[in-house]
Amino acid sequence: MKKRNVFADLNRFERILWSVSLLAIVISFAVSGGKDPFSAVASMIGVTSLIFIAKGYVFGQWLTVVFSVLYGIISLWFRYYGEMITYLGMSAPMAIMAAISWMRHPYEGTREVEVSRLTKGKLAILLGSSVIVTYVFYLILKALGNASLAVSTVSITTSYLAAGLIFLRSPWYALAYAANDIVLVILWIVAAREDLSCLPMVMCFVMFLANDLYAFYNWGRMQRRQERHSAA
Repeated sequence: MKKRNVFADLNRFERILWSVSLLAIVISFAVSGGKDPFSAVASMIGVTSLIFIAKGYVFGQWLTVVFSVLYGIISLWFRYYGEMITYLGMSAPMAIMAAISWMRHPYEGTREVEVSRLTKGKLAILLGSSVIVTYVFYLILKALGNASLAVSTVSITTSYLAAGLIFLRSPWYALAYAANDIVLVILWIVAAREDLSCLPMVMCFVMFLANDLYAFYNWGRMQRRQERHSAA
């Protein structure tokens, strides 16, 4: 039997959320004067990746790799070296690792990943390593003269935690990414005040926040359904 296209698996709410996300980015691109189509395309790929990650589909991870590369290039243009290093040096590799992990842990042969509970031991390792990673990156960014150093440093911490949690297949990844989205909205608002072409990136992370909040809800529902099925 031929498998359905992944886009056909989106339910009505997910189709609406995805469509609204794309529309918001297109409108922000038009309002900004249409000066930076590269940012608009990257943003659309980003929100598309999130709707599939929210469903637990590995396809979303591969799109995340593409978005991370594009976003790293955009960040370099605006001297947000922290974002560039974070996405090219951490988010992209972690998305590849997560994709491999998800492919190895499908839920009963479906496209959906098997949700895992976060143990205290794994959480302790993740939090401890995040302190080290944040401090090291802070020193690097300070030496590079990174724009908005404080905000970029916080972004590194939230990005690292989110990447680690998504690799561990934990629903809590979505809240970590939601926190990171808020940080990045602030970061790009600062840039948009000087260059309106940054507006699509602001809208990108506003819509990321909406998608990540939905992902937290949906992953919790996935986890309860999978655990009920296992118990039965």
